[in-house]
Amino acid sequence: MRLEKCFVCSSTVYPGHGSMLVRNDAKALRFCRSKCRKNFAMRKNPRYLAWTKAFRKARGKEMVVDSTFDFERRRNRVAKYDRELMSTTLRAMKVIERVREKRERAFFRQRMKVKTEVERRQALRDLTEDIELIEPAIVRERKAQRLAQKLKVDATLERN
Repeated sequence: MRLEKCFVCSSTVYPGHGSMLVRNDAKALRFCRSKCRKNFAMRKNPRYLAWTKAFRKARGKEMVVDSTFDFERRRNRVAKYDRELMSTTLRAMKVIERVREKRERAFFRQRMKVKTEVERRQALRDLTEDIELIEPAIVRERKAQRLAQKLKVDATLERN
């Protein structure tokens, strides 16, 4: 069973699903759904469509370069069936998948570090500007009393 990739969004196209366009130069283009086919017909660039893998990779939201991607490449070479080779390949595929997932999590954490730092700075700025919003009621009452006493003292000094 051969799983193709959609020409626009790079999602998996399973056998019997989607549509195929064969150009005059004999290049076969697979589309997972009509949305992708219509965007291709409108000559939309997948790098500017926010829901595509090309967009996410162009904006640095997904890994672009990694050695585990080499195993996903399509190979057109016919190989003789060997049960031992097949079993080792399946075991290797599971290991490679775990490695890739681990690297993707590390990539995501690294990408989110900037976001957490920006959020932390924003929270500190909000605290310094609007500290009265989180002060306890007692502190607010004491400040009000001090202000009232200061106003009384100022008023008595002005009369004298």
